[in-house]
Formats: sequence, C-alpha cells, structure tokens
Amino acid sequence: MPAATRLPCGGLTRSRYRGPVSSPAESPSPAAAPPAVSVIMPVLNEERYLRSSVRHILEQEYDGELEVVIALGPSEDRTDAIAAELVREDPRVRTVPNPTGRTPAGLNAAIAASRHPVVVRVDGHGMLSPDYIATAVRLLAETGAANVGGIMHAEGENDWEKAVAAAMTSRIGVGNAAFHTGGEAGEAETVYLGVFRREVLERQGGYNEEFIRAQDWELNFRIRQAGGLIWFSPELLVSYRPRPNVRALARQYRNYGRWRHVVARYHSGSINLRYLAPPAAVVAIVAGLVAGALVTPWGLLVPAGYLAAITAGSVPAGKGLPFGARVRIPLALATMHMSWGWGFLTSPRKLAEKVKASRREPVTAGG
Repeated sequence: MPAATRLPCGGLTRSRYRGPVSSPAESPSPAAAPPAVSVIMPVLNEERYLRSSVRHILEQEYDGELEVVIALGPSEDRTDAIAAELVREDPRVRTVPNPTGRTPAGLNAAIAASRHPVVVRVDGHGMLSPDYIATAVRLLAETGAANVGGIMHAEGENDWEKAVAAAMTSRIGVGNAAFHTGGEAGEAETVYLGVFRREVLERQGGYNEEFIRAQDWELNFRIRQAGGLIWFSPELLVSYRPRPNVRALARQYRNYGRWRHVVARYHSGSINLRYLAPPAAVVAIVAGLVAGALVTPWGLLVPAGYLAAITAGSVPAGKGLPFGARVRIPLALATMHMSWGWGFLTSPRKLAEKVKASRREPVTAGG
C-alpha cells in the first residue's frame, strides 16, 4: 500500500467540504484542497445495481479528487461486463480481481490498489446520498474519528422489497440498531460500511479475511482497542436495496446470525439481549409447536402469540406503503427473525475457533 497520508484536520463548513476555514484573526489564504478519496467496492453478482451504485459515487457533491476501485468476485451474471464498461467510460474507475469472492478479501485487494488518504467503503447495491463523501470528510475532521458511518436506509422497488425495507428499518425487525433505525450522533461500537483514514486501515492491516461476515465489527473492534474513535452520524445516508425474494433474505439473515455467534465467542463481552431475542424466539416457537402437538394445545399459544405480535408490529412499520407491501411485512419479519435465530443456534464452534486462531492484536499509533 502507498505511504499513509494524514487527513487535514481544520474547521469545516456544514455543507460541502472545501478545506480548513481560517479564523477572523488569521490573514486570508487560499483554502486547502479537500483530501482525495478512494472508494472501494467488493462486488459479486451485482449486475442489477452496480451501474447505479457507481453513478451515485461519481456524481458526489465533492470538490476533491475521487477514484473508485471495484474488486471483482467470480460473478455468474453480467457484473464483470458492466464493470468493464464503467472503466471504459470514466478514468476514475478501476477494477482488481478478487478470486475468492469473499468480501473481506475484496476489500483488502481494493485498499491495496487504491492510493488516497480517505477510504470509503461502498457495496455494489448501496446508493450514496449526494453529499455523503463531503459530510463524511467533514465529520472525520470535526470528531477526529478513525471511522465514521451512518444509516443503512433500506428502499425497495417492488412490494416484496418494500416490505423487507420496512422490516429492516423498524424496531420490531432489528431492535434498537442505530444504523438501521436512526438515532443521535455519537461514539459507536461499529457502523455501517465506513469512511476511514487510510493510515488507520494500514496500521491495523486491513480486514481479517477469516470473517466472511461481521468483518466490519471485527475491524472496528481492533480500532477501538487501539484507542481509535468510531463515530455514528444520521447525516450519513446510504440507500440499500433488499434481497429480492424470501430465499435470499433467509440466507442473508441466517449468515448474519451464524457470524454474530462467532463474534460472541470471539469477544464474550459483545452480546446483548437484542442479539439473543431471535434465537430465544426460535427455541420458544419450536418448543410450543412440539408441546402443542404432543402434550397440550396450550403450547400453540407461543407461536400464535408470535404471529400476533409481528402482525401487529407490521401495521406501524407499513404506514404509507401500498397494500401489497403491507401484507408481506409479517412474512419478511418472520423470515428475518427465524433465519437469524437459526443461524445463531447452529453456528459451529469450530468456525469460531478458526477465527480465534487468526486473531490480530490491535496496533496503536506508536506500535
């Protein structure tokens, strides 16, 4: 990787970043140039949204230099062809290979191929708000944070995707996760995607490639252990396109649960009641069904109560949506809860042991 370049840390405007602002006591001088930014994007089978995602990056309201590095996994659709078109159309776009297709490996490959002092992570189905990069650079300078991130704003294009988006942005769907539901700006354990100082990424050695999921949490854990600040701000908004069907959503949330249990075993202090709710619901519902079938019909009150709860919870979550989306919200909620819980319960201990063996110690600035 290129040598680390320190991000300018001066006063910043509240809108578009244009460099440090001189105080009235200082003699006027030309504003310092905004830091150049590298956007890294690991992609796999993203033909549906890749072009739009890259367009949202290239059209950012930011005055600094910008590059986009796309790490190409072994896609089975037209992702590679679309990426090649984007490279031909704009010299700011480049690609690097990611033969394994694993997200952390792609991120590390893109970081190594990039060259600017600010590194912005974006997924191939994420759409940055127009001032996302300018706001993130300002927040890095204002807070002194090592990494800043904001809200994963799920948006759907059809009834099913709109139902999933509603579930993913509701408390009954994801609890009190600020990067899903919003909240006050402040210090955080982890954030969605992330905008980093390159020097921090290089010091920590990038992402741990054993974390197929939850690699953001693991990297932010090392950054925090080394004394770095992770900052959440609702000013940062990334529109996210949900999975297109029940099967894909179930696979996504099963993997989330599976890897969250790995994280819990990796770092015992990281678990809380929000993470335990889905596996507890799976156990209770299965127990209720078994009891209802073999012991007493009263056991069926447990799954019936769960269905009643998610149906009632879907009413406020679906406010303003078309009828077709509203009626699908309970299915989306049940898919998310049950898949996450099942993934958590069935996560093999040997997976956590493998991850523990790859543990990287946090590296401080002087280390």
